[in-house]
Amino acid sequence: MLARLLLAGFFAIAWLAPGWAAPRTIDISDNHGGSVAVYSQRWKKLAAQDVRVRIVGACQSACTVLLGYIPRDHICVMPAARFGFHLAHNPQMQGVLWHAYAPDIRGWINSHGGLAPSFKWMGAPDTYRYFKRC
Repeated sequence: MLARLLLAGFFAIAWLAPGWAAPRTIDISDNHGGSVAVYSQRWKKLAAQDVRVRIVGACQSACTVLLGYIPRDHICVMPAARFGFHLAHNPQMQGVLWHAYAPDIRGWINSHGGLAPSFKWMGAPDTYRYFKRC
């Protein structure tokens, strides 16, 4: 009996240990972006921490650079999720932004007229073709 209790206690401690903890999930909603360089640094750091990302609402402009750092199987979308793609305001950052997108996402952007100063919005049902539902 004591052996079973000790074994159960060991498994409980192992389950609660940091290495066994569930990955952190970050919710994105109404994120208007900002500096591509700043967002690139942020998502690179978070990707190294193996975070999950739940897109709850709008992720636009530099926010979309997360697609280049967070593995697709770590991203899920809610019904109101939307990605807003446009040309970077800083021409030097345009390549960083464009190359953050996988070829199929670039294909979607191109099929909707390509990047332009105004937003191209990807929402449901298109988001469900590229990302899993939460």
